[in-house]
Amino acid sequence: MERPAWAPPGIDLTRPSVARMYDYYLGGSHNFEVDRAAARQALEVWPDLPAIMRANRAFMRRAVRHAVACGVTQFLDIGSGIPTFGNVHEVARAANPEARVAYVDHDPVAVAHSQAIIAGDGRTAVLQADIRKPAEILQSPEVSGLLDLERPVALLLVAVLHFLQDADHPEEIVAHLRDTLAPGSCLIVSHATDEGQYGELEEDKDVYKRMGSPLIMRSRHAVERFFDGFSLVDPGVVFLSEWQPDAESEEAGDPARYSGYAGFGIK
Repeated sequence: MERPAWAPPGIDLTRPSVARMYDYYLGGSHNFEVDRAAARQALEVWPDLPAIMRANRAFMRRAVRHAVACGVTQFLDIGSGIPTFGNVHEVARAANPEARVAYVDHDPVAVAHSQAIIAGDGRTAVLQADIRKPAEILQSPEVSGLLDLERPVALLLVAVLHFLQDADHPEEIVAHLRDTLAPGSCLIVSHATDEGQYGELEEDKDVYKRMGSPLIMRSRHAVERFFDGFSLVDPGVVFLSEWQPDAESEEAGDPARYSGYAGFGIK
């Protein structure tokens, strides 16, 4: 298989990546045939996936604008994936040109592409790291050198916690991050769910399981627990399209079809 010029050395072109599948669903170009094949397999049993991903990105953009409206100008996006149109620093800067954004992802392609996009941007940084090691993220030069953790930060955990199994203790990871944040900080979360669906999506979950990234569906109550220590902003934890929809929202139909919960909390 020919290696694209943008692909970092050492990337296994035979193994699908969650970040690159996401990029494919959103119509991006930074994915390989192995990612597209896995994505097409998932689409056979979950054809709404592209719409779900667009709804997730639309929620993220609304939440970032809300954070800026709350006076927050620092953003820590963990599990940021491959930046596409309307990424965090674009949305935040449109609302406040002084916004600072630190992107964190474990996928080397996502990190390499992010580095190319932000080259020369002194108010944006990118770090390759695993959410399972929050202390390393917070203490890294990329994050600690860019963000002032003594001031409010908007922590984005968008479409990432559902890749943590219960054995990874995701609530403890979120609590560790929360305890480091200053009062006035925000937590922005979206998370996959099968509540409201017509039947289980076991076949689709098996696609992610076989590629080493099991997709863990959680209930509304379980997602609400991630906000312990935060005050939830109205309307609370709701389906993606129900969180403060605006004139730009494109989502339509039954909110449950988007198979995800979203919420915004303030410490």
